[in-house]
Amino acid sequence: STSSVQSSLVMYPIWKYGNEEQRLKYLPKLATGEFMGCFGLTEPDHGSDPGSMITNFKDMGDHYLLNGAKMWISNAPFADIAVVWAKNEEGRIHGLIVERGMKGFTTPETHNKWSLRASSTGELIFDNVKVPKENLLPNKSGLGAPLGCLDSARYGIAWGAIGAAMDCYDTALRYAKERIQFGKPIGGTQLQQKKLAEMITEITKAQLLTWRLGVLRNEGKATTAQISMAKRNNVDMAIHIAREARQMLGGMGITGEYSIMRHMMNLESVITYEGTHDIHLLITGMDVTGLSAFK
Repeated sequence: STSSVQSSLVMYPIWKYGNEEQRLKYLPKLATGEFMGCFGLTEPDHGSDPGSMITNFKDMGDHYLLNGAKMWISNAPFADIAVVWAKNEEGRIHGLIVERGMKGFTTPETHNKWSLRASSTGELIFDNVKVPKENLLPNKSGLGAPLGCLDSARYGIAWGAIGAAMDCYDTALRYAKERIQFGKPIGGTQLQQKKLAEMITEITKAQLLTWRLGVLRNEGKATTAQISMAKRNNVDMAIHIAREARQMLGGMGITGEYSIMRHMMNLESVITYEGTHDIHLLITGMDVTGLSAFK
């Protein structure tokens, strides 16, 4: 989450939507990790429908005045800068670079998470924050700007989910060869072989899907709908494999000695973040029918 946010959701919009002065000021330090960043789109009352956000900024002549709040923000508690999406007085969405230390900008941490516990999560609170006008990202506005960043992040998640699935599969395979019951390894039974065969088949299918998507991205041909399909399919595949692998390990599968339960808990977040499982389903539905089910 930390690296994905830093690259796809902070560096990418500054590079893609910012001007040369902004790129030179922020990107070198973000690239080395001297600066850490976060991405503010989701709000307490606006998750799958970010276009209804209420975070806003007003033109005060020599600066903008930013008000609102963002929630479920990875890296927020320690981020040096935040790429924040807010509406201007005409209701148009723009990106603003907000720096830690600006008066009225706070980042309370989210505690008591049962998933992605190694990832630092928090809120972004804006209480009459004065943002310099030169911190506005000038080269793109509208909801398509933040959604374009999410395409890159979702593509990365499609690969990351495969990695979690591969680790669960590998753990289950090794355990099945070593665990002896009824005088032989459980990997020699039909039901366990069925689970393993289905796991490696689904992983291979997901690898081919995502590899092909990568080829299309390199050629500039990948669509948002194709990325949605890969994210949804691969995370669903991975969480199913994690649950099957946990069953193969029996009681040992819930212990910290193995990685399966950690993957399972983390994937519960991944199936929701960067577009929920159901919303990506509707994106695919809209892509094939031409009819939107969102409204």
